[in-house]
Amino acid sequence: MPTFSIITVVYNGEALLAGTMESVLRQTYPDIEYIVVDGASKDGSLEIIQEYAAKIPHLHWISEPDRGLYDAMNKGLRIASGDFVQFLNAGDWLYAPDTLEQMAAHIRPQTGVLYGETMLVNDARMPQGTMSELSTRHCPTQLNWKNYLGGMLVVHQSFVPRRSLAPAYRETAELCADYDWCIEILKKSPENIHVGGIVTNYLMGGLSKKRHQQSLRNRFEVMRYHFGFFPTLLAHIWVLMRAGLHRIKRWKKLQY
Repeated sequence: MPTFSIITVVYNGEALLAGTMESVLRQTYPDIEYIVVDGASKDGSLEIIQEYAAKIPHLHWISEPDRGLYDAMNKGLRIASGDFVQFLNAGDWLYAPDTLEQMAAHIRPQTGVLYGETMLVNDARMPQGTMSELSTRHCPTQLNWKNYLGGMLVVHQSFVPRRSLAPAYRETAELCADYDWCIEILKKSPENIHVGGIVTNYLMGGLSKKRHQQSLRNRFEVMRYHFGFFPTLLAHIWVLMRAGLHRIKRWKKLQY
């Protein structure tokens, strides 16, 4: 049976971490390696990790200072030994107890990426709608790297690649290193499978939303790197038009 390496990165996330780890603990699929990378938290995160270490088989954890989110994620990648790797950071949950079991059923020898839909939840963990419903990003039924000229269509947490295809995150891409990482993987992947359902619950907000202007600059640079300047410029014109149409369509309704 294929194995999944689930990686959780946390720093001072005691309010969010237990729910994330609980969603891994309750999985019905047996072949899971769980890795938690703590950035030397000063709150109760380490105590939560140690509590769950007694409950979750094959849990590996480290707690030490890092240079930031993607340095920590690279540490997790270096530890991982599973066939497929998934990042599930503090505040993100696997959608259902059988999520990994359902994904594993789709794997074939040539499968490079498993991916699916994402449910957005608020601070009270109440579902608000899927990313495809609430945002301009619609999870495609067929996926290749050129699709990403239209933005990051699959939420990072719901993008599960074969570990052998996964490079280290390019930290110079800053807030869009995950976007860059997904494109690099899709360029090499022989087969990308939509698993047909919701993969993760994603807590609305996130670093790229809080630092939106920097995220837009970083995204432009990543797109220019992969697609060239003029295709990127034209794509951004379309992205702006798409955002305007989305606001009209979702007028007086929740949007993300």
